[in-house]
Amino acid sequence: MKIPNINCKIEMFCTINPSESLDKIEKAISNIFPYSIINNNNFSISAQSKELRSLEKIYQSIHNNKSQKNYLRSLEDNLEDNSTWFYLNKQAAFVDQIAICEESNESPLGPIKVILTSSNIDGIIDWMIFD
Repeated sequence: MKIPNINCKIEMFCTINPSESLDKIEKAISNIFPYSIINNNNFSISAQSKELRSLEKIYQSIHNNKSQKNYLRSLEDNLEDNSTWFYLNKQAAFVDQIAICEESNESPLGPIKVILTSSNIDGIIDWMIFD
């Protein structure tokens, strides 16, 4: 896998439910996005990265599981100007697995929302799906 040299901003957000452990949510985020900076308050957690390598595990999952169509549909449906987004299952992320959600309610405790922003958003989508 060759990571293209494209400037981007990757943001991840998810809510923290009263029944959830902050440590476990942070672990879920760091499992999937190892090169991100994680911030939290008592109700939500966010992470940011400016490195495409933060998407390495998602890229590998897309290609290993042949789930290009699912991701492409989400990325294209949610594309607006220079930004797009998709949901990941929070419980799957905790056990170091990647599972895309087409709707937020597919993840019982709420999903992780991943937002990609770049002046070359099409290049990022092409790399993630077709490379």
